[in-house]
Amino acid sequence: MPDAESPPAPVVSLSEPTSTPASTRVMSVDALRGFDMFWIAGGGPLVMSLAAVLCHPNPAPAWLVHHMRHVEWTGFSAWDLIMPLFLFLSGVSIPFAYARRLDTARDYRAIYRRMARRFVLLWILGMIAQGNLLQVLWGWLSDLAGQETVSGGAQLHLFSNTLQAIAVGYVIAAIAFLHLTPRQQIGLCAALLAAYWAIMMFVPGPDFPAGCLEPRQNLALWVDDLVLGRFRDGTTYAWILAGPGFGASVLLGSFAGQILRVPSWTPPRRLLALCGLGIGCLAGGYLWSFHFPMIKHLWTSSMVLWAAGWSYLLLALFYLMVDMGGLRKPVYPFVVLGANAIVAYMLPHILDFEDFARWLFGIPEPSPSVIVDFVVSVFAFVMVWIPLYVLYRKKIFVKV
Repeated sequence: MPDAESPPAPVVSLSEPTSTPASTRVMSVDALRGFDMFWIAGGGPLVMSLAAVLCHPNPAPAWLVHHMRHVEWTGFSAWDLIMPLFLFLSGVSIPFAYARRLDTARDYRAIYRRMARRFVLLWILGMIAQGNLLQVLWGWLSDLAGQETVSGGAQLHLFSNTLQAIAVGYVIAAIAFLHLTPRQQIGLCAALLAAYWAIMMFVPGPDFPAGCLEPRQNLALWVDDLVLGRFRDGTTYAWILAGPGFGASVLLGSFAGQILRVPSWTPPRRLLALCGLGIGCLAGGYLWSFHFPMIKHLWTSSMVLWAAGWSYLLLALFYLMVDMGGLRKPVYPFVVLGANAIVAYMLPHILDFEDFARWLFGIPEPSPSVIVDFVVSVFAFVMVWIPLYVLYRKKIFVKV
């Protein structure tokens, strides 16, 4: 996920040869991406276990508990921002990545080949993270060898992960950036949000009326059941019909990247633009939610705008602190995570470091004390951060 405005560094790419020319990065974008990855890479349990220690013997504050978990259906918490922010930040990188290629040579065939590779790799990684791909493959191999394994009964999920949502949204936003003017991109974003709203609110299902947005009775989940069948993940998260919303989320991030890349704009003007878009999206999402509720499971249009509003404001804050204020040391741990976000995302999905810590030190579940829980959480997070630190120090940036 390339960015701009810092000294060039070598890149190890999963989708192109390692001889690729050096990329450049925006420190504030890496820091914000790392802040997002922090929660995925063990920051949630770490913060909650720290709160348990500080508040012992009383429970953690109710407001903290609320914002450290997903809402059940309607509404929005801080924890619900993690996935939309990841999509938003993938869009921020688009103007930097594709503008460089368009400046050197308009080889659209090469651009689209790379885009296709990125799509496929993100899709496969998503299936590894939450689609049980490795377990299913291991089960198949074991069956061929005539052996029985616990993982052999895992069910394959074709579309069930944030990386796959990014893949869909990235293709939509990248094609828009390549072929549409900024005004046309804004129009496309609005059209995607409006089209999804119209479909969800005015198209009835086979056994429920139009506009029904119940957890098990809505058009988006009905389409997933119809298309994916037994390969669906069994949750109340919609994927296929939510594709336009994924595209809008990444497009909104692309607008932020275009703002950061305007050479004639001063930093204060960029900051003001980010804040203005953030406030505008928050207002639009809030007003729209009275008719089309914020439901992250369905990726509703009001939720897209609400999440984008907070994403713009967070990017503005990090841009103010890091690029304008020069406060780089305080965000360094986040930069390490953000510079190799795909590795930070995949490690906790492949390896459960909390379980490993309990096995290594013989710690039972539940733990004998809140302090032990905190130590386990610290250990699990450090086990993710250290490999990323080594990659960062060696200037190796793994990107898809």
